[in-house]
Amino acid sequence: MVKYRQGSGILTENYIFDFGRVLVEFDEYAMTAEYVHNETAAEQISKIVFDRAYWNRLDDGSITDEQVLAGIADRVPVEYCDAARAAYLNWHKHLPIISGMPEILRQLKAMGKGLYLLSNISEGFALHYAEVPELKEILGLFDGLVFSGPIRMVKPNAEIFEYLLNQYGLSPETCTFIDDSPKNIAGAKALGINTYLFDGNAEKLRNFLKL
Repeated sequence: MVKYRQGSGILTENYIFDFGRVLVEFDEYAMTAEYVHNETAAEQISKIVFDRAYWNRLDDGSITDEQVLAGIADRVPVEYCDAARAAYLNWHKHLPIISGMPEILRQLKAMGKGLYLLSNISEGFALHYAEVPELKEILGLFDGLVFSGPIRMVKPNAEIFEYLLNQYGLSPETCTFIDDSPKNIAGAKALGINTYLFDGNAEKLRNFLKL
């Protein structure tokens, strides 16, 4: 049974967080500019390296890193090939954590709440995020991690929410899902999961949770 406090957000036993643009910033230009040191070129190359034509397929596990790199090499000027390759292979090292989010996670954890991650993200990230100390630390707070790439399922499809619920023995009504995508929020709501549409403001989320 979901419990409510007068004038507050929903108090549930489990919190399911998205990753990109909820726990960390995801700025395609900034990640590319770490390796392409020309502003105009960095802007153009970021649109190639982070093209959704690649990233949607990385999210659902239907394309490999090698295939993406080959596609990038075919599209960028030869003088920027090495830099574009480096931007793609190292993007996970340039994800600033959104201010205030680690504190929210730690407070929920101290309250005995279950913490789970549900992210549309590549298998490569799942394999390599622990190389980055800040990511290893923040993701180490979670009781369970579900990355879309390795399991070939993506939000907002019901199957990935059901996968997480089944994997960790959770009931929808005991969970609150926090994501920045209205489509993903709608997918969770359809299964009876409580939701919060994140707008980048950790303090607003804290107020909703009454922490």
